[in-house]
Amino acid sequence: MKTRVEPNEPGIETVEQLEERLSEPPPGVVETMRQINGDIIVLGVGGKMGPSLARLAKRASDTAGSKRRIIGVARFSTKEAQVALEGHGIETLRCDLLNEEAVRLLPDVPNVLYLAGMKFGTTGQEALTWAMNAQLPAIICKKFARSRIVVFSTGNIYGLVSAAGQGSGETDTPAPVGEYAMSCLGRERVFEHFSRARGTQMVIVRLNYACDLRYGVLVDLARKIVANEPVDLGMGWFNTIWQGDANAMALNCLNHVSSPPVILNVTGAEKLNVRQCCEKLGALLGKAPRFVGAESATALLSDSSRAFRLLGSPRVSAEELISWVANWIGRGGDVLNKPTHFESRDGKF
Repeated sequence: MKTRVEPNEPGIETVEQLEERLSEPPPGVVETMRQINGDIIVLGVGGKMGPSLARLAKRASDTAGSKRRIIGVARFSTKEAQVALEGHGIETLRCDLLNEEAVRLLPDVPNVLYLAGMKFGTTGQEALTWAMNAQLPAIICKKFARSRIVVFSTGNIYGLVSAAGQGSGETDTPAPVGEYAMSCLGRERVFEHFSRARGTQMVIVRLNYACDLRYGVLVDLARKIVANEPVDLGMGWFNTIWQGDANAMALNCLNHVSSPPVILNVTGAEKLNVRQCCEKLGALLGKAPRFVGAESATALLSDSSRAFRLLGSPRVSAEELISWVANWIGRGGDVLNKPTHFESRDGKF
């Protein structure tokens, strides 16, 4: 279903334009690629963020004049995803990362981006969730003990905090709610153990929530508005960040690894109100949003000010992202049908 939107063209109207914008390298990433040595491997490249992250690394390296291999590793359930990556000069390897023998056969690479993990559909698959999120890190740490590793984690490990504040900081005590969040804290603890025991240099990125127009909190809200479905206000506030900015910050982390690991929150600069975002989206979409419930006093929020100081600030503001999402959804753009479930307050995904 297409919905009329007010004139506000961001220049992202096709998947090709979206992928081009997501992988556009900012100067800071180009400089990072100039400074670090060696090839880069992206583990779990087949997920939501992996393809654009690998392509960003490739484009930034080429711009920097740094000759290196960018290697993407995944199970690749579809051949199309693998072919698309290879078409952009990214080497691909099929591998079940839970197979320790298969992981041992992966090339030794000095720079590792770890994106593997499980969130969607964790309810009912708790055992697999723990295996993916807490056992797999040990396999990876044994293989890449001498590498720099940037680990993608989640802000869900903090639990809910006062919506009146700026959000959880990196020194706050984790308070995970539900098995998904607990397994993600397990992932962090396993990486931290191997970093301390073997001196592996790492950064742990606590991300929430990335948005690339095909998925994300704003996409979830826009789709509800277009479908005339009520928006639950229980989780009344959230953070989000343009996926291109999250990927850029992750690559810049390669210059800030240490043992024990550096921990950085990565999300947008703004604390966003669900009702206000829906009203802005609705105005652009020409649809009045419907609401149920009321804002709670707590929400899942993170303070990313430390990451901004080290890695640079996001280039895309929340206002721009809202406009882009409205334009994309209003045009009937492709979506991944992977809702964030950001509204979950009981940790069930």
